[in-house]
Amino acid sequence: MRGCLDLLSAASFGPEMYEQWFVFTSVFKVLSMLGLTYAVQDEIQQRYARTIDSLSHGFLIRDRRGYIHVANERCAKLLGFNSAEELIGLHVCDLLPNLTRDMADAYFRYFETEGVQYPISNTATVTLRNGSRLPVELLGSPYIERGRLFCLVQLLDISERQKKDDQLYQAARIDPITGFFNRHALSLRLTEEVEKAAAAGQECAVLCVDLGKFKRVNESFGHAAGDELLRSAARRLHRLLRPADVLARFDGDEFIVLIPGLAPGSAETVGADCASAMIAAMGKGFELSYHAISVTASIGIACYPQHGTDSGALLHNADIAMYEARKAGRGEQRLFDDDMNAAAKDALMIDGALRGALAAGEFYLVYQAITNAHTGKLTKVEALLRWNSSLLGPVTPDRFIPVAEDSGMIVELGTWVLEQACRQAGRWKQSVLDDVTISINVSAWQLADPAFVTLVSQALISNGLSPHQLELELTERVLIDDAIHVQTVLAQLRALGVGISLDDFGTGYSSLSYLTQFHLNTLKIDRAFVMDIEHSERSNSLVHAIIAMGHSLGLQLVAEGVETAGQASILEKMGCHYLQGYHISRPISPELLLQFADGRAGAAPQPYTDYAI
Repeated sequence: MRGCLDLLSAASFGPEMYEQWFVFTSVFKVLSMLGLTYAVQDEIQQRYARTIDSLSHGFLIRDRRGYIHVANERCAKLLGFNSAEELIGLHVCDLLPNLTRDMADAYFRYFETEGVQYPISNTATVTLRNGSRLPVELLGSPYIERGRLFCLVQLLDISERQKKDDQLYQAARIDPITGFFNRHALSLRLTEEVEKAAAAGQECAVLCVDLGKFKRVNESFGHAAGDELLRSAARRLHRLLRPADVLARFDGDEFIVLIPGLAPGSAETVGADCASAMIAAMGKGFELSYHAISVTASIGIACYPQHGTDSGALLHNADIAMYEARKAGRGEQRLFDDDMNAAAKDALMIDGALRGALAAGEFYLVYQAITNAHTGKLTKVEALLRWNSSLLGPVTPDRFIPVAEDSGMIVELGTWVLEQACRQAGRWKQSVLDDVTISINVSAWQLADPAFVTLVSQALISNGLSPHQLELELTERVLIDDAIHVQTVLAQLRALGVGISLDDFGTGYSSLSYLTQFHLNTLKIDRAFVMDIEHSERSNSLVHAIIAMGHSLGLQLVAEGVETAGQASILEKMGCHYLQGYHISRPISPELLLQFADGRAGAAPQPYTDYAI
């Protein structure tokens, strides 16, 4: 530069000197332009690199052979490298241990194919150099530089997205309380297994499992205890299953068990054996909130292909069979048959007709006399519910009572019966029936109602009745359902002075234990024993033993189903206190019963004749 200044200070230029000056200035200009160009390119390259590194996703450019030309820091971090520089010049197979050159070449060929929509999106779980696995989404686009085709790939870490997807999958298919399949997932799986069974000539068994007393656990101990019971029951059921079997919580306290891949002709036996094991497992009870909870299971079984050829039919028929098992008593199992379907349709019609029947005044009570076995005097009556449906006509109690129990309507019906019967007893106060004891049947649902004892007390007070004028009849099944709760309610009723009677005595397997456990007042001897006492020595001896036992425990005894004078005479001689049946009177209206009572008032002891009306 200093030479340049010396030249400028010269007085004149010769031809040679002018030529040197021209060459020098030209070189200077070229060098300046190159320097400027380099500076601009460097700035662009740095800005380009900063832009790439600022991307939140991994970014790389690879050539046809699979070698990396450009990468950003996020890409290096995702793939387990320290810096982007470490990636430049590596083959993509060097980044991912499980990636082969054939796979890398096949991926690049997508970008040479006509009609492909870009970006090309793929998801994969890649294995990194350190052995960890990373779920990623790959977005590939073509990139052409100087006439050469490159592949520009963005790598997106989708770990959080996959976690959310897994959570959505869980919510859609997994029951949040038990952790097993829900209704939706079970239906899908059952459809798959039925298709497999059809293709392989195999069978499947579907078990519908209903837990008894779950509602009472919720009411007594809270929903947290109810949820814990469901979890414990589910774990206990699952331990009984094979790895290929499926357990699902279907609804409330109802579970479905799917046993797939069974040999032809074996599904019914396998299903029955599994049901027996489950009933036994539930019968062992549970420990909840420092309380021992006894639980029973009612199980219905339907098999493919005998009872249905699609998932909907199998689930429907298993459910029908479960209801039949529940009607038979807790701890029972039933295999579906076609007769159950007819019964289910009938129950559906009855259920629909029951809605609004009470408000429409379609129910009424009739009364059956219960007389003193020795004097023939009418001292008790049983109130019996009858229904004359506007849609179905007369419907017998054995048809509508089970449906009312299943739907929960039995509580409303039972309350109506209690109020109507007590109101009728109040109307009889100024007649020969002024001190009659009226007996009504009570269901397990009513005893579970927290307001039941209050309702009884109010019905007595509002109708001017003494507590001894009301007797509540319970079946053995009511006592089985929840012994601890029933004991508490019966103690409150006894404190009111209300009588407690055990209906159908002798038909259950554990009746004897209830005589001491529940402090009953009255036993009703079932008609099944009474009907043969004239002709069967075995029945005669059994009834005699029941009466003797009742006397020893200080219980009153009522014989049901007395239809002949001979039966009445034998029962009176055995020491039975009361008689009830068609030999005495059919169930009749309150007005006819009052006429019957007038005829019996002050009757002297006499041989029995048929007083049926």
